[in-house]
Amino acid sequence: MAKQIEGVYERILECAKAEFLDKGYVDASLRTIAANADTSTNSIYVRFKDKEGLFSAIVEPAVNTLMDMFRNVQETFHSFDSETQKQQMGKYSSNGMLAMIDYIYDHLDEFRLLLDASYGTRYQNFVDELVRVETEYTYKYMEATGCFMEMEEAVSRDFLHIVDTAYFEGIFEVIRHGMGRERAKQYVSMLGEYHHAGFQAIVGSGEEIL
Repeated sequence: MAKQIEGVYERILECAKAEFLDKGYVDASLRTIAANADTSTNSIYVRFKDKEGLFSAIVEPAVNTLMDMFRNVQETFHSFDSETQKQQMGKYSSNGMLAMIDYIYDHLDEFRLLLDASYGTRYQNFVDELVRVETEYTYKYMEATGCFMEMEEAVSRDFLHIVDTAYFEGIFEVIRHGMGRERAKQYVSMLGEYHHAGFQAIVGSGEEIL
């Protein structure tokens, strides 16, 4: 097997990131990426297999780390007793989300790609996975704390999915609007308070709503 030239891998990633950000995944050109990286398209295929493999090499580490952070926040919170969950839900959720925002801003280009340049890849609906996890753990919270809901379960699950989708899409608007890190954290904190208050209004705090 021929020895790979040092530095080419990193140049390809750098040029691919710029091309994907500029044109999106579908319209991005491997020939352009190769030319800008001073290499050949064959060297891209050897290292990344295909265009989606190249896109994945850029975004997958960020996606996996963010999802691990999110699941760890959820798992830690749901290890608390029910009374602690009731008392700490808003604060704990806010702190966890702000830590995630810091991570997102540490890897801003990768999340810009995921949000606005990933159509045509398996990552185009990555927000849906965050919503799925949030909805799953919301039901665990309701079960643990005895929250009451007036709706049928199927309707309730659909409702929570819609609400959680709106919440996460709102969070990622900070990137689309080009907000700085600190302004984004203020915005996300306000959005979290709004989301939590609405959830409490609909679900209640463990007592049946008459």
